[in-house]
Amino acid sequence: MHIRVDDLTGHEIAMLLSAHLDHGNAHSPPESVHALDLDGLRRPDITFWSAWEDGDLLGCGALRELSPEHGELKSMHTAARHRGKGVGRAMVEHILKEARARGYRRISLETGSMEAFAPARALYARFGFTECPPFGSYRLDPHSTFMTCEIAA
Repeated sequence: MHIRVDDLTGHEIAMLLSAHLDHGNAHSPPESVHALDLDGLRRPDITFWSAWEDGDLLGCGALRELSPEHGELKSMHTAARHRGKGVGRAMVEHILKEARARGYRRISLETGSMEAFAPARALYARFGFTECPPFGSYRLDPHSTFMTCEIAA
């Protein structure tokens, strides 16, 4: 598996992000879907990665800088046919390594609170993420789970 910075111009990534948004919209009310579209992910404070193997797109993830010491994990999604193969784990490891290199002390995230998001919450918990209050511009929402993790340099 090769994880690389992605410029968000490829057809494959557009399709994967469309599936990511569809998943959020299928399980959350519109006002509780915080996933970003292609334009939202092109912001200068966001770095976006895609994971590939033999020319096949496996998944993606992003890191948004909230402050010089705090980052937000965004847009984690694994292609349906590649789930259960460690793609999400590899992407979280990659993003945490980058966060450490940037000097972040904390990484936070928002994900759904419904059963459909239980695998994501379990993945994050394995990396030491614990539930926390809303952060940044998020507001308390029964359809959202907020998680955070202290990271060591």
